[in-house]
Amino acid sequence: MIRDAVKGDSEAIAQIYNHYIENTAISFEEKPVSGSDIQHRIESVQGAGLPWLVAVEGGGVVGYAYATKWKERSAYRFSVEVSVYLSSQVQGKGLGAKLYETLFSKLKESGIHTVIGGITLSNPASVALHEKMGMKKVAHFEKVGFKFNQWHDVGYWQLNLNS
Repeated sequence: MIRDAVKGDSEAIAQIYNHYIENTAISFEEKPVSGSDIQHRIESVQGAGLPWLVAVEGGGVVGYAYATKWKERSAYRFSVEVSVYLSSQVQGKGLGAKLYETLFSKLKESGIHTVIGGITLSNPASVALHEKMGMKKVAHFEKVGFKFNQWHDVGYWQLNLNS
C-alpha cells in the first residue's frame, strides 16, 4: 500500500534513511537523523504543497519517496527533485518503481512539469530505476561529494512529465 506520510511514520523513515547515511555514499549526509528531524522535513515538503509518500507492508513503513523544490527562484516552480529510499528487506521487488509511479502521477496532477533525480555514482540499481521510469541522464559532476574518505561523482536524471 502506498499512502501519504503521516506524523507516526517519521521514526520508521529515519531508520530506513539512517542505514544509507551510515553505510553508503548514496546520501551525502554524514550523521544519523532523528525521527523529529524527519518529521520537520515531511512537514516542510507537505507545507510546500508537494507529496511525501510511504510504502507500507505488514503494518510497517518499508520505503518512501518525496519531492522537493528544485530551486527557490520563481521560474523553477514547475520543477522538483525526487528521491526514493527502500528498506533493504524490500529492495529489488519493484517497490521503488511503484513509489515513483505514484509520486510522478501526483506531481503531474499538481502541475509539475519536470522531475530531476540526483544519484551518487556508481549506483547501478538507482540508475536502472530512474531509467526504467523514463528519466534520461542530463548531467555528470565529478568528485563533488566527499564521504568515507573518498570523492564521489553525482549524476542527474530528468523527466518531463508532460512530454
